[in-house]
Amino acid sequence: MKRLGILISGRGSNFEAIADHIAAGEIPAEIAVVISNRPQARGLEMARGRGLNAVAIPSKGLDREIYDRMLLDELARNSVDLVCLAGFMRLLSASFIRAYPNRVLNIHPSLLPAFPGLDAQRQALEHGVKITGCTVHFVDEELDAGPIILQSAVPVLDDDTVETLSARILEQEHRIYCQAIRIVLEGRYSVTGRRVARA
Repeated sequence: MKRLGILISGRGSNFEAIADHIAAGEIPAEIAVVISNRPQARGLEMARGRGLNAVAIPSKGLDREIYDRMLLDELARNSVDLVCLAGFMRLLSASFIRAYPNRVLNIHPSLLPAFPGLDAQRQALEHGVKITGCTVHFVDEELDAGPIILQSAVPVLDDDTVETLSARILEQEHRIYCQAIRIVLEGRYSVTGRRVARA
């Protein structure tokens, strides 16, 4: 059974979606550890409520390389096979990425490469796009730039606010993140350059 390490910073709704899909037998894995860089993150409470191993490793004031070494040590302690970022609001160092090549996944609330970084939904509204969405990608050493596994489009409505648009994107995030994790765990893909092909 493959073992997931899920990194969160906040409410953990994508983590909960993953946990629900595992419980339903739709993702062939177990959650080895849920780690948050913020001790007060609601997702840690949710994880503990499910009886999962939930660990706070506070990042405040720590150098990125030092912090990432602490993360790697915790992931290794829990024999993690695949790392899933679920609202983890820190950039990972190159040394972290090299420790898990093509084994770190992220979900981003835009159709990358459009609107990388923070506040992607606000960026989409301010830019006036008619369609946005979400992207699951492998994490590489650049911000929101790794090979794309799955995307889902979400129309932008004339009366959308950041909140209403974010809520509709989040529904799609929960769906495609779980699909992408399954694809990766089952090895049903190949990566050539930037292109991820489904096997």
